[in-house]
Amino acid sequence: MLTLSAGRNLTIAAALCGLASAQADGPALGADRIFQADIENGSMTVDEIRAEGLRIFCTPFNHLDGYGDGAMDPLDPISPGGRPTLQGNGTFLRVNGLDSQSCLECHGIGSAATIPATFGIGGVGPSSTNVIFQPRRIDVIDAAGQGMAGFNGRFINPPFLFGSGGLELLALEMTAALQQGPRAAFASPDSDIPLVTHGVSFGSLRFDSASGAFDYSSLEGIPEDLVVRPFGRKGSFQTVRGFDVEAMRFHFGIEPTELVGPGVDSDGDGVSDELLAGEISAMHIFGATLERPEVRDWTPEADQGLDVFGAIGCAVCHIPTLTTRSRALPFRFPEVETAPQLNQFLRVDLTQSAAGFDPAPGGGLEVPLFSDLKLHDMGPGLAEAFGNPDDALYITARLWGVADTAPYLHDGRATTLTDAILLHGGEAQGARDAFAALPSAQKVEVLTFLKRLRTPLDPAGDLLP
Repeated sequence: MLTLSAGRNLTIAAALCGLASAQADGPALGADRIFQADIENGSMTVDEIRAEGLRIFCTPFNHLDGYGDGAMDPLDPISPGGRPTLQGNGTFLRVNGLDSQSCLECHGIGSAATIPATFGIGGVGPSSTNVIFQPRRIDVIDAAGQGMAGFNGRFINPPFLFGSGGLELLALEMTAALQQGPRAAFASPDSDIPLVTHGVSFGSLRFDSASGAFDYSSLEGIPEDLVVRPFGRKGSFQTVRGFDVEAMRFHFGIEPTELVGPGVDSDGDGVSDELLAGEISAMHIFGATLERPEVRDWTPEADQGLDVFGAIGCAVCHIPTLTTRSRALPFRFPEVETAPQLNQFLRVDLTQSAAGFDPAPGGGLEVPLFSDLKLHDMGPGLAEAFGNPDDALYITARLWGVADTAPYLHDGRATTLTDAILLHGGEAQGARDAFAALPSAQKVEVLTFLKRLRTPLDPAGDLLP
């Protein structure tokens, strides 16, 4: 059982500041491991858990931690475990993961609006850290003659992690409410059951008595399992934990035990138990308690810009604020996406933690995210080229912190906010056209408003020595 004594806290401080003493090579995470029982039995305070999560987030993993995959699998060189490395270097691939050594490398810019950029733990990544996800075709010389460099993978500009706890709490509450939909539809066959929660409509659901099956054709912005997943540009993960588990495999080849099993060397790199459930929990708790974005330097022009933003239809999807019903985020292990109430081992009040959310009347908290957490068709101009039905679907971008997080859009192709707005298509075409038609003065007002949506000034500052 691990208890964080004063000596242990000094070890954390030394790890964060850099070690001066000589020592033999070993796993970058060190010999002390964090077990799930250490977190569940109360032997660690929340801040001690957060500090460990920060340490893991910032650790540059090496081969002794299990960094990398084993031998290449010629039958499946795409999935983690059997990926090749560039020129057989045995470490990096870059075009499909194995592209960095620590989370901090791609999430370390607190503000890109300053020169030089301002450091911020949990921040965005510059364009040089864009993730190149599972391409099977890269045609740099345009051998296909299409007038562009061909690419059929996913190109992802790393987003920031600020305010993640509020997003996760919203997702869990919304999911719990939506899971009642099938029961209500079954009880009232051949009737359209509205799926509305937290002020957001996800369409409707019907149980067809003739076929004895649910009719999902009227769902809006959510898959048929009715799970809200706010993390990932394509709405792939319900929680920070889910994101972390897959990110560790993809970026580092570090395989969490909750994914492959204890004592199992699934990727054949000679290391098992690469990341324990307790260590993933520490990362989750750290990430979900990072400070939220904020509004700074508000002006009358910004107020006018917010009004114009709403008047031209942007706020239909970029809803300024959603309100939770609870103030406490539950942490769960193992997680069951369709049953957020199961397996809770810790609850953290996000109005009292470093996350700093404002309490809302009625006992919840306000999440000023500027999103509806729905998937929308953004048109062919922003579509991926996997050839999948969801190529043009993206979760509504959260605009909080947008002033500090250029470049914009899922792949960073927009270098200014104006570029980002004008590249909207599909379901957002109407709002895009309305913005384009505004007089110059009103466009400036909208931009003035957006540039008041800032990232936190000192993320994770309370944990640093």
